[in-house]
Amino acid sequence: IRQYPPGTTFVYSNLTCRSDRLAKLLPDFDHKVVSFGIQGVCKWLLRDTWNREFFQRPKAEVVERYTRRMDSSLGKGAVDVSHIAALHDLGYLPVLVKALPEGSRGNIRVPLFTIQNTIPEFYWLSNYLETQLSAELWKPSTTATVAYEYRRLLERYARETGAPPEFVDWQGHDFSPRGMSGIHASAQSGAGHLLSFLGTASIHSIDYLEDYYGAAGTFVGGSVPATEHSVMCMGGMDDEFETFRRLIEDVYPSGIVSIVSDTWDFWGVVGHGGFAQRLKDKILARRPDAMGMAKTVFRPDSGDPVRIICGYHYADVPSLDAGAIASARKAGHDAVRHQGRYFAIDGDDPVPLTENEAKGSLECLHDIFGGTVTTKGYKVLNERVGLIYGDSITLERAQAILAGMKAKGFASSNMVFGIGSFTYQYCTRDTFGSAVKATYGVVGGVGRPLFKDPKTDGGTKKSAKGLLRVEKEGDDFVLHEMQTPEQENGGALRPVFRDGKIENEETLATIRRRLRGEAV
Repeated sequence: IRQYPPGTTFVYSNLTCRSDRLAKLLPDFDHKVVSFGIQGVCKWLLRDTWNREFFQRPKAEVVERYTRRMDSSLGKGAVDVSHIAALHDLGYLPVLVKALPEGSRGNIRVPLFTIQNTIPEFYWLSNYLETQLSAELWKPSTTATVAYEYRRLLERYARETGAPPEFVDWQGHDFSPRGMSGIHASAQSGAGHLLSFLGTASIHSIDYLEDYYGAAGTFVGGSVPATEHSVMCMGGMDDEFETFRRLIEDVYPSGIVSIVSDTWDFWGVVGHGGFAQRLKDKILARRPDAMGMAKTVFRPDSGDPVRIICGYHYADVPSLDAGAIASARKAGHDAVRHQGRYFAIDGDDPVPLTENEAKGSLECLHDIFGGTVTTKGYKVLNERVGLIYGDSITLERAQAILAGMKAKGFASSNMVFGIGSFTYQYCTRDTFGSAVKATYGVVGGVGRPLFKDPKTDGGTKKSAKGLLRVEKEGDDFVLHEMQTPEQENGGALRPVFRDGKIENEETLATIRRRLRGEAV
């Protein structure tokens, strides 16, 4: 507080995503970040947590604790604590937070929110809250953006292969909780995933959206009964077939059941002569549940996912001589079949493959169970079986799997992707360059535009200047700098939190519609 010039009465800051150069997205990314998480953080942190841990505790207790922490960190008496006592006397956080409507897709270098003090005495609060707000907000917004990119990818392949578009809601499943940095962080991140999908293993994200985004009357997300490795191992390797039979026939005689299938030998489960084929009659005889579902989903969880799912794009050849191999390669094949035997040809010499490896799990299951064909001519597995893959899925890897499926004539709806912590935790605040910076202040009654533009930086860290206004212009949000107070009061940034209270509260249903470009 003492570092500001004497006479300071106003500090105005913003959070902006400054760059996407570190984001691991697909080449057609349009440089827009989903605005999400601000209402949740304002409710949970600025309102509930501050009230519970500060304003509703005895003044002597909070002042003593603050004094003790400053004394032990910076030296006894180094920090005057009167401003903390004054804030406690006030009884609420005197700040105004304004933000883009959640579910909007803001352009890089356009603020997602601004924060300012509402009482001159508490000018220091705007950036005092910077670390808390930055730490809590970058992740849900980043996850919401990445999930949206998964949805765009899946929708494109659904259109191209004639898959039902409504299945995309369930095609991206949040597998991330166990790899996140904590349950609350997982809840916030998983809530961002649920803007674009309905499938989730993050039950606490459903609670989060009900608690902070008015989702109690909305279908937020769901899952299916799914095994994990301890269950599959417990029956023993010698009796693994009985474990599958019991799950399919006795434990879950109806509905969807997802079964980890690579504990020992994945091809012994889905390949020719494997468990799936031996249990075919029982799988086909399972009863539909109340939603009409009776699907057994096999889950590989190791190996090269493109090869496990799609196998190889093979061609029949009359011989294995160099000419035949060269012709197959020229035609886009990476394997050949000769006299019933399969060989990979992506190296210098043909490498023997098993039939199951060459065909991949999709083709193996189609050989066993058959299926249908979409209006665009792509194969769909029998409705009683399916596949889900959730090991280190990325956008690039998901695209490779979808492209491989399409190349082998399978519709995109044959696969569900478990999007895990490799995607949602393998990112940082720098993924989109999220940063809170002050751009305007008032000292001695005179406004001062603030900005940074380091000569040693290439321009990424150059901040906006002065009071800010954001306007929607076509499909883009455009930043206007050096605004008057009256101009700043307009535009697309709307009050979300003012003096301890929430404003312009929005629901999950509205945010989802906005993100999908529907009327709200």
